[in-house]
Amino acid sequence: MVISAIVPAYNESDRLADVVEPLQAAPSVDEIIVVDDGSVDETVHVARELGVRVVELGENQGKAAALDAGVKAARNATLIFLDADLVGLRPEHVELLSRVYEEKSPAMVVGLFKSGRLNTDLSQSIAPYLSGQRVLSRAIWEQLLERESLEFGVEMALTKLSLKEDWHEERVYLEGVTHVMKEEKRGFSEGFRQRITMYGDILRSFFSRTG
Repeated sequence: MVISAIVPAYNESDRLADVVEPLQAAPSVDEIIVVDDGSVDETVHVARELGVRVVELGENQGKAAALDAGVKAARNATLIFLDADLVGLRPEHVELLSRVYEEKSPAMVVGLFKSGRLNTDLSQSIAPYLSGQRVLSRAIWEQLLERESLEFGVEMALTKLSLKEDWHEERVYLEGVTHVMKEEKRGFSEGFRQRITMYGDILRSFFSRTG
């Protein structure tokens, strides 16, 4: 099995290599696509220096649009989505995700942080469906676009569709992996505001119609 890795990135020039380099060392990954979501830093330059495919969006369109652009550019039917701000990612994490997908044939494999740091471990233990680290097929992605609104985020939409369709999912723990929190990227006040907004979106999504 060969996989196309898609990494949506917005102003992640300082962290991008920490995600791309483990992907480059993972045998199952056939291509790596970094989708620059209208960054105003050096994200595009860094991605090109790393030697991966780059898809540039002219302006910031959000994660769903960035992932869709990456899927459209990908040459393989199996996809791995990884956030661009991961810390502690290793090639063996990528291989674990791909191996479980190949051996157990679920609709999706979801990677959860473990033993990275307390805040992110706790967050994903409470809301594992918010993880952006996933392996899935192009067909699943296309079904998502046809069936679900992405208003509340890709992860919530995938979760809702999975529940509707009673899909088989597998979860694996990514030992030692965490990510940079919103408060660290954007300052405490703005990061906290965005986090509260995100949780509000989650609640609205849960209480919205699922039909």
